[in-house]
Amino acid sequence: MAEKLLRDDIVQQINDVFDKQLKNPVQILFFGTKNNCEQCKDAQQLIHEVVELSDKLHLSIHDLDEHADLARQYNVTMTPGMVIAAKDDDQVIDYGIRLFGIPSGYEFSSLIQDLLLVSNRDSGLDSVTRQALKELTKPVILQVFVTHT
Repeated sequence: MAEKLLRDDIVQQINDVFDKQLKNPVQILFFGTKNNCEQCKDAQQLIHEVVELSDKLHLSIHDLDEHADLARQYNVTMTPGMVIAAKDDDQVIDYGIRLFGIPSGYEFSSLIQDLLLVSNRDSGLDSVTRQALKELTKPVILQVFVTHT
């Protein structure tokens, strides 16, 4: 087995947050590939270590090539890719949250925050923002790109 990526002190911090703030089940769909994916192994290990910290987190592993239909269904086009979705019994509820690459460094906190948001089934947006979003008439794709330094 590979050496753990998460230090014990980080695991304790995450456990404290999850114990207090995770409310409902979350489904993480991980997409990797066997070929030409430099970060897939580490990204999969990282998300596996996080999922092990709560019984409210569920992980399914998929190959982008072998499960192309599922990848298309969730608009996953790159690896490693993760879909952070709600889980209600056997139903997966997609909120459109995607992470590509390995969520390390500052992006690790984004992963944890995404898990909490989906688990609580609330974006935390204020009523003015919610109303503005309701008035949108065309689809909007918001992408944030991060480079490792």
